[in-house]
Amino acid sequence: MSDIAARLAELERLGLNRRLRLVSGPQGPTVLLDGKPVLLLCSNNYLGLADHPRVREAAAEAAMRWGAGAGASRLISGTMTVHRRLEERLASFERSQACLLFGAGYLANLGVISALAGPEDAVFSDELNHASIVDGCRLSRAEVIVYRHLDVEHLEWSMRRDRARRDGRGRRLIVTDSVFSMDGDIAPLAAIVEIARAHGARVAVDEAHATGTVGPGGRGAIAEAGLEGEIDVTIGTLGKALGSYGAYVCAEEDMVRYLINAARPLIFSTAPSPPAVAAALAALELLDERPHRVQRLRANARALRRALSAEGFAVADDDMPIVPLVLGDERAAMEMCQAAIEGGVFAQAIRPPTVPAGTSRLRLAAMASHTSADMVKAASVLAAAARELALDPAAIGPPPSRLPTDQQTAADHEREEAALYEPQALSSSVPFDHEQGTPPEHAPFDHERDGEFARAA
Repeated sequence: MSDIAARLAELERLGLNRRLRLVSGPQGPTVLLDGKPVLLLCSNNYLGLADHPRVREAAAEAAMRWGAGAGASRLISGTMTVHRRLEERLASFERSQACLLFGAGYLANLGVISALAGPEDAVFSDELNHASIVDGCRLSRAEVIVYRHLDVEHLEWSMRRDRARRDGRGRRLIVTDSVFSMDGDIAPLAAIVEIARAHGARVAVDEAHATGTVGPGGRGAIAEAGLEGEIDVTIGTLGKALGSYGAYVCAEEDMVRYLINAARPLIFSTAPSPPAVAAALAALELLDERPHRVQRLRANARALRRALSAEGFAVADDDMPIVPLVLGDERAAMEMCQAAIEGGVFAQAIRPPTVPAGTSRLRLAAMASHTSADMVKAASVLAAAARELALDPAAIGPPPSRLPTDQQTAADHEREEAALYEPQALSSSVPFDHEQGTPPEHAPFDHERDGEFARAA
């Protein structure tokens, strides 16, 4: 057996083997999945704009005017007038001085983090940050200090300890998702900014799942928190609520000029295609003209949560469109996913390494284009799927608010991911120095096993 076949066999044994599912038609409320009509409940097309006639027409017209592709990187000949128009529009939307387009959100996070931190610096990262942030930290080769999810006391303690240990040397960057893609919870941005200012750190916030879903006019969690102008770097995506493809970074003009020179994924990647850029422009216009789409999305999210609660699922009664149904076991998540598909609902199973071990789940996502009847149907089908598998809906709901009972941290999670998907595991970590103090008492932490500053590979 080849090493590749052996790896595939191991993934299959662990219930972690992934396969592509074929969807026919646009990302609407209903799609054909492997030829079967199903209610789509796992797309990030939150506002339903990917299939909007004006968005599609804008993409088609751009292809005729500018061509199908940009043909070069941004620094060669790939920056066209349509790119500049979108950057100006996004800067206005984000209430920022300047904006820079990237080919994808993954590239934007890699570019920003690796440009703002290096081997002599420290990056402070929420333990549930997106993989693109994790990989951006690795690419930077900075020391990566993982703090507990949403735990600003642990973040502040970690920054104080690092500052004392370094004697003030090196740059510090705090990076976080604003809305977390798998849990749907929101980072305490105001507290993070306060801590950053106290310790001379920059803050980078990824608004991928916040743009178009929260905040006034759908402008994101930063606007919702009243922090416009307070965040050093805002990363956003065009491929979720805005229904297109690509990403952007908003910041002060000097920062954007620096990223043009220092962000390697920007320098060495082809510019976003003109049709995708024009589609995003049309989506922004629609969001500006019809902000009620955001309210409709939140209403559908609330309807979905209440319908799930009525069926016995343990879900929070709020209006965030990302709804995690955590089963824990990988195979149980896959079996419930398949049972739901057979019942006419496509709710994708999410397993490690996308989520920490022991938190495999179905990740539900409401869209503005759904109806309240869709939400009721989804909850009914999911409840029937649970009963078919002899699962108690009351035991299926949000993830644990803190670390799993075995105290597994993001550092452990990274090592597991590295062992499965990389030729070599991450380099050794540096344990906490007990003489510098202890973490907050309300958040118990095993120093010997889990209290580590995970260095980037």
